[in-house]
Amino acid sequence: MNLQMRITFDEKDYTYIVLTKGITRETNTIRINLKDIEYQLVCNSKGDWDAVDATINDHPELLKAIGRNIKLRYRL
Repeated sequence: MNLQMRITFDEKDYTYIVLTKGITRETNTIRINLKDIEYQLVCNSKGDWDAVDATINDHPELLKAIGRNIKLRYRL
């Protein structure tokens, strides 16, 4: 079962699904599904999670906020 999560960004509610199972501090990539599009988030050298191959149309700020949300949820 995939974990469905919610986030409010720019006064809009979004629902996304965390596809990666067993997330720990050693996890370096996380797959998510947002609006039926799959994204891969990777941890950069600063400890922030960024989307791989995200374009301007993919709302990179929203994906960065989702990365922060996952980081807080799993205490990464």
